[in-house]
Amino acid sequence: MGTESRNPRSFGLDRMSAEQIVRLMNEEDLSVNRALQAAEIPIARAAERVAQAFAAGGRIVYVGAGTSGRVATMDAAEMPPTFGIDSDRFVSVIAGGNAAGVNAVEDAEDSVGTGIEALNHLHLTSQDVVIGIAASGTTPFVVSAVEHAGRIGCWTCGIANNRGTPLLEVVSHPILLDTGPEVLTGSTRLKAGTSQKMVLNRISTIAMVLSGKVIENLMVDVKANNTKLKDRCVRILRELAPVTHDEALELLEQNSWNVRRALEAVGMAGRK
Repeated sequence: MGTESRNPRSFGLDRMSAEQIVRLMNEEDLSVNRALQAAEIPIARAAERVAQAFAAGGRIVYVGAGTSGRVATMDAAEMPPTFGIDSDRFVSVIAGGNAAGVNAVEDAEDSVGTGIEALNHLHLTSQDVVIGIAASGTTPFVVSAVEHAGRIGCWTCGIANNRGTPLLEVVSHPILLDTGPEVLTGSTRLKAGTSQKMVLNRISTIAMVLSGKVIENLMVDVKANNTKLKDRCVRILRELAPVTHDEALELLEQNSWNVRRALEAVGMAGRK
């Protein structure tokens, strides 16, 4: 298994200087971009399917364990503030439960039944999409959950960093991220984890662009919950409408800091 193999380039890692290790890790991380480039078409198809499910009212459910689960939880958590969507539209299910998001629960990934149980609590329908993430591609918690979702009628996607693994075989749509052996043998929080974060970033962001949650390259549905984000809303409105800073500020205050409503107020609701 590639992710568990020793990387010949990092033999003697314990005898390298900090600078040598940084350089080696930077060079090895080039394989992350190569893996993503090799998977461009399946990533794009996954994003299209997620956009279709979102438009139909379905949920996007990530399933992972360990690093993969924490990466998935991060992506799901960032969707509501970035795109102004409800928190139940992108959901993460992580082996070991919510506590595993901050504290490792290593043995939880070996359970076959708990992944299925967690999905059953969500009352999945065929409108939902389930995306399983596992560097090894063999994690029982993830494989069994995704296989169960497929039997329910969900469209399923699997993201793994090893070829020919069970996760990639049981899903509707496999995505292989062939990042190879880690600098620190078996530590998939490194290249594998980085590639997983990047692919989820791509799938979720592209899906929201296709769903009309973006105008040009601006996050017009961002939730302005702090000073930084309010400043961003002012800049976004000024980019899209012929208003001054003070006018933008006034419009946003009048419209509860909703950029779309502010655009409607100045007759630019259809701005593209």
